[in-house]
Amino acid sequence: MALAAILTISAAWWWLALAPLGDDAPAWVVLTREVCFGASRTGLPHAGGWLLLIGEPIGMLGVLTIVWGAELRTGLARLHRGFAGRAASTVVVLLLASGLLTAGRRVAGARGLADGEPFAVTAALPERGRAPAEPLALRDQLGGVTRLDDYLGRWVMVTFAFGHCEDICPVIVQQAKRARADEGADSVPLLVISLDPWRDAPERLGAIATAWELAPHDRALSGSVDEVNAALDAWRIARQRDPDTGMIAHGSTIVLVDPGGREAWRIEGAPQRVREALAIAQRERTAR
Repeated sequence: MALAAILTISAAWWWLALAPLGDDAPAWVVLTREVCFGASRTGLPHAGGWLLLIGEPIGMLGVLTIVWGAELRTGLARLHRGFAGRAASTVVVLLLASGLLTAGRRVAGARGLADGEPFAVTAALPERGRAPAEPLALRDQLGGVTRLDDYLGRWVMVTFAFGHCEDICPVIVQQAKRARADEGADSVPLLVISLDPWRDAPERLGAIATAWELAPHDRALSGSVDEVNAALDAWRIARQRDPDTGMIAHGSTIVLVDPGGREAWRIEGAPQRVREALAIAQRERTAR
């Protein structure tokens, strides 16, 4: 039973890490994959993710063999004495072999993407928008006022989070930063607008920016409750605040604004799409 549990858990982890995600993949699945295994430019796990996927099953099997080695050998021998046991073992071996073959094809199919040209537009990337982005003027962690107009002539990322959030918000910020680093777009500033102006007062923004490890040209933004809520409404950010706990239910939105101040892409819960959009932005900046 322990061996079966290890094999089942390992297969489930590998499926979560490598199964292709369609355009309609739930945001929680994308975020769970990103948190557990990370993501490289190809959409596959990063080095730490591979270490977990490979090392964890080996470690669990090693412990099982050390602690219950004799019992395991006895149980497997008993299983193979009957036809039903041999048939079940054969099915398990075939399923594992099929899964490893499928995983190998998935990795081989993604490798060429890393070795070739930068990301091109794929069907997964939304159509590029041309409408002007909404105005923005909020207090930042440096004590000044950051306006979207300050960034005319350059690309900028805008996302939404809050300081007391300990699950999805840090992931959203890290996704944006990692995508920026992967595409060599470090010059693209990241503006993080607070979803919680009740607690993310301007004087707390410095600590929040430090906790999120924002770059010097990134900005954490907040202001009065009315100012921030007006900005969130203008940017069409759905959220729901629990008045008892102060916690806020929200999605994971990253908006890329082009040098002309237009909302080029609005991306929900898909770090791969952010990379694709940043790759296009980088090519356009280089062409200029």
